[in-house]
Amino acid sequence: MFRMIIKKYWSQISTSIALIGTLTSVALLPTHAYATTTPLDRIVAVVDDDIVMESELVERVATVKSQLQKQNTPLPPFETMLSQVLDRMILENLQLQMADRAGIRLDDNSINKTIRNIARQNNLTTEQFRAALSEEGLSYKALREQIRREMTLTQLRQRRVGNRIRITEQDVENFLSSELGKTNLAPDYHLGHILIPLGQNADKAAQTLAEEKTDLVYRQLKNGTDFAQMAVAHSSGQKALEGGDLGWRKAAQLPTLFADTVLDMEKGDISEPIQSASGFHIITIIDVRGGSEHLVTQTSARHILIKPNEIRSLDDAKKQLEEIRSNIISETETFDSMAKTYSDDTGSALEGGDLGWFNPGTMVKEFEQTMASIEPNTVSEVFRTQYGWHILEVLGRRNQDMSEEFRQNRARQVLHRRKFDEELTTWLRELRQNAYVEIRL
Repeated sequence: MFRMIIKKYWSQISTSIALIGTLTSVALLPTHAYATTTPLDRIVAVVDDDIVMESELVERVATVKSQLQKQNTPLPPFETMLSQVLDRMILENLQLQMADRAGIRLDDNSINKTIRNIARQNNLTTEQFRAALSEEGLSYKALREQIRREMTLTQLRQRRVGNRIRITEQDVENFLSSELGKTNLAPDYHLGHILIPLGQNADKAAQTLAEEKTDLVYRQLKNGTDFAQMAVAHSSGQKALEGGDLGWRKAAQLPTLFADTVLDMEKGDISEPIQSASGFHIITIIDVRGGSEHLVTQTSARHILIKPNEIRSLDDAKKQLEEIRSNIISETETFDSMAKTYSDDTGSALEGGDLGWFNPGTMVKEFEQTMASIEPNTVSEVFRTQYGWHILEVLGRRNQDMSEEFRQNRARQVLHRRKFDEELTTWLRELRQNAYVEIRL
């Protein structure tokens, strides 16, 4: 039925597409000419409490068509494209109405920040980015509106779809023990490779010569010669002219010849020569990312907080804390007793200001910066945060193995992304089914 309606209005929509770019000039014509040549905009769909206008549909179809052409993607039949675009606009409209009812509002600062990030990714300033858009015939205002719409949809989906996702401890354990889980949590290796070739019918003399050359290259590498330079000069591998760079490989994707060796290596290591039928191989690990090992430098610290209040100004609070610090430094009083007596942090005051062991990023920026700048068993200078004036003392630092927690968090993230896509499809289908939609093409 929908296809029949589209065919019926094919010529009318085609006319709209042809005329949409000339509406401005037509508007300057005399009244009688305008009335006879300009088709009226009209409603093509009623979507709950909102509508989709024909001009909006025409503009979106033209945009999609332009994008497909730039990607050299064959265009689908016009009826198919029109149906898909209208259905997408209806779904977007439903979600935007829901976002509005939920009070989701995006301020200009958020949109400006996103645009700056897009410009930076293209190595442009915001002004250069706007100029580039203009040269491409694109509207900066339209881009801002598109970004606002997409960010609004993202926030809505994170709220509504995210609340539908439940990941149990058993889900995490099952994923970690699966082959897919092991592959996802395995590290990625960035490899460099040098091949000293050896022909299939090489005699003993040729093999000896290849071994000597390999040994010479290996010793030079161990003495600090640049790996990429040696690969260009001596390697016969396929990536020799790229400095032997094999790119990033998952552990499960490593060539069998290299796998056992690579897994025992660390970043910057150079392997001993590995012999195969094609010759002698030397590999290095340029970099490693991911993996399940995760060491965190934890800090143990204590602090004293003095807050300004109705009878104590900001300056008075600072002076009081400076006196407290002076007493601690001169050993007239102990940090423990001063914290118990004066600290306004009720959570730690009874413990002598002790905050226990905590991970990086737990405290506010000013606290973390001051903490990182002093040695253990040293009382800091007075510094300010949003909470008031502080002094702190670092009691110790340690490297804590958070591998298990890290693995479980990574597993939850992977499972959440997977379930999110599934739930999003279901949620959108339910949203469409429960909505009032009347198509008026």
